[in-house]
Amino acid sequence: MYCHHCNLEILKKDKIGRQETCPQCGSLLHCCLNCRFYDSAAYHQCRETEAEWVNDKAAANFCEYFEPRKSSDIKTDSKSEEARKKLERLFKKSKE
Repeated sequence: MYCHHCNLEILKKDKIGRQETCPQCGSLLHCCLNCRFYDSAAYHQCRETEAEWVNDKAAANFCEYFEPRKSSDIKTDSKSEEARKKLERLFKKSKE
């Protein structure tokens, strides 16, 4: 798995405990941002349809569906995010 904060690759064969932290930056590991189901464009920002809503995606949680993500990329940019960024740039230019 990879830490969502510092991108350190963490080699672990056992389950990730709720309070485990990254040895490099100290960020909590059992959180939405480190889960393979996390998707900022999905409903509740989670592709697992049975998972409960978690408000703070970087905080430790008790989600039973947590699975460590295998890549260092977090999918945060979607078409809607891209469109929102373009609109923000457009309106910032028009205000100046």
